[in-house]
Amino acid sequence: MSEPTGAARRRGPFQVGDQVQLTDPKGRHYTFTLEAGKSFHTHKGAFPHDELIGSPEGTVVRTTGNVEYLALRPLLPDFVLSMPRGAAVVYPKDAGQILSMADVFPGARVVEAGVGSGSLSMFLLRAVGDGGMLHSYERRADFAEIARANVERYFGGPHPAWRLTVGDLQDALADTEVDRVILDMLAPWECLDAVAKALVPGGLVCAYVATTTQLARTVETLREHGNFTEPAAWETMVRTWHVEGLAVRPDHRMVGHTGFLLTARRLADGVEPPRRRRRPAPGAYGEDYTGPGGGSGRG
Repeated sequence: MSEPTGAARRRGPFQVGDQVQLTDPKGRHYTFTLEAGKSFHTHKGAFPHDELIGSPEGTVVRTTGNVEYLALRPLLPDFVLSMPRGAAVVYPKDAGQILSMADVFPGARVVEAGVGSGSLSMFLLRAVGDGGMLHSYERRADFAEIARANVERYFGGPHPAWRLTVGDLQDALADTEVDRVILDMLAPWECLDAVAKALVPGGLVCAYVATTTQLARTVETLREHGNFTEPAAWETMVRTWHVEGLAVRPDHRMVGHTGFLLTARRLADGVEPPRRRRRPAPGAYGEDYTGPGGGSGRG
């Protein structure tokens, strides 16, 4: 049995073409690609790439300035934060939530709208595996090319499960029998008709939006659509901790709000969703509320 795509680049001694992440004594990271005969230069000196080629991960190298660096392959979260960008990336904390809460499984058929720089695409490809399918749609050709280069750089070449289309999901989506749809776009509510046609019963749509107004409109449109279960919405925040002897405290900085996530499941055709029993908060649908489509949102 052959190894999954990219697996050979994740273990064993360093090889030419591998990504290397150096960590200096202050914890700062430097990422580069190993090339025979080349040297890595910093203001603290240099060392030859050949010194790392053939060495195991976890090796310490010393520059001509007598500074030591720890050499490891970057983890995927490290890679996506250091790779070239055309658009903002989906941060690892949100990508992890999407993989978990959207239940992206090996062999899944997934559609992604809004590729950006390819961050989420890499997480999704690792989750679905070579036997799955990820069809990514990106409206901007320049973003698509940056994403393609980043994905191929990480996996060491084209991924057999990935297809990238330049176009608008709402107009170009032709996939059927899809298990999951991930929407990272400005107006995900505009695509719900196309998404409903593509998803299998029980399939899941997950939207990643930046603002409360986008969140509200997407949730209300899902409720009014009739083909989806009651949406669930949340955000995640990550706070690291300082641990030094008896000095144990939260760090002063944290990864706070990056975006909102929401999920809903596809109902079987012809099934009406159960009526919501929870009453809205007083004033939630006031006199000035016009609903997600611009009309009255009150029954």
